[in-house]
Amino acid sequence: IRTFYGKAEDDASSPIDFLEDSYVYPSRHVIAARITAENPDDGFKPTSGRIQRVKFQSSVACWGYFSVGANGSIHEYADSQFGHVFAHGATREDARKALMLSLRNMDVVGDIRNPV
Repeated sequence: IRTFYGKAEDDASSPIDFLEDSYVYPSRHVIAARITAENPDDGFKPTSGRIQRVKFQSSVACWGYFSVGANGSIHEYADSQFGHVFAHGATREDARKALMLSLRNMDVVGDIRNPV
């Protein structure tokens, strides 16, 4: 919040006057997609099993992270989400296009169902 109001992050003691201080408007847009193991034929209920490979290539406009156990399984205490992909752009449409391109090139191989 301090950054959006032009305040130094290391000076947490100075107050912010939310009515008078000038707000720094964001100059980029970010959009995200959850990567889940769900079965679309069964009401999108979570599925389980091993993941053998996740093919994902980060780019200047897109990055992601995935949480898969060392043995290739989704953590037993996690929900069906095992990854997140983020994209950014000068406009929302630019961010959306970067996300779509990244998802089109993504591939998940394993026992789970993943309707990308």
